[in-house]
Amino acid sequence: MRILIACEYSGTERDAFIAAGHDAVSCDLLPSERPGPHYHGDVLKILNDGWDMMIAHPPCTYLSASGMHWTTRGLRDPQLTEDALEFVRALMNCSIPRWCIENPVGAISTHIRKFDQMIQPYDFGDDASKRTCLWLRGLPPLKETMRFPGRMVEWPRGSGKLVERWGNQTDSGQNKLPPSSDRWQKRSTSFAGIAAAMAAQWSII
Repeated sequence: MRILIACEYSGTERDAFIAAGHDAVSCDLLPSERPGPHYHGDVLKILNDGWDMMIAHPPCTYLSASGMHWTTRGLRDPQLTEDALEFVRALMNCSIPRWCIENPVGAISTHIRKFDQMIQPYDFGDDASKRTCLWLRGLPPLKETMRFPGRMVEWPRGSGKLVERWGNQTDSGQNKLPPSSDRWQKRSTSFAGIAAAMAAQWSII
């Protein structure tokens, strides 16, 4: 299949599908982090070029629930979210018969439609927790592959209650990455376990 991995600069999912025998190309406004077929530019320019499948990761800065408080408090122009939603609509309305759009919980569900599946990277062998929503067309939900067990910690401290945490989390459940100019970039990198599951399970569609 000819597969477009939209809004991905890491090459993780692209390379997983190439390893499975497909003609996969990543696309992003950033250059690819590793060598491989990559369109460096606006994905809308190549969106209807005869792809058999697309997996898209639209930027979540103005879409995720965790960041929407800036908008609801009047600290950010709401048009930024509207523009981001229009980009998602353009991806969903493309001519590609099979697609998956990935994003955190947020404005897509409340403004366009509810997600089809919610997954966690730790259910696909990665030592990380990050609730991820999938919107699907022509593709079945992903089946979990291998659960990575988290560490058990007492939280709140002194409560006697044990909770599970993963490598990217503090004991309180917050993400360990400190504020920085490239934090969004590190947070948006594809997880290898999920990429492998997509390539294995969706290659036989």
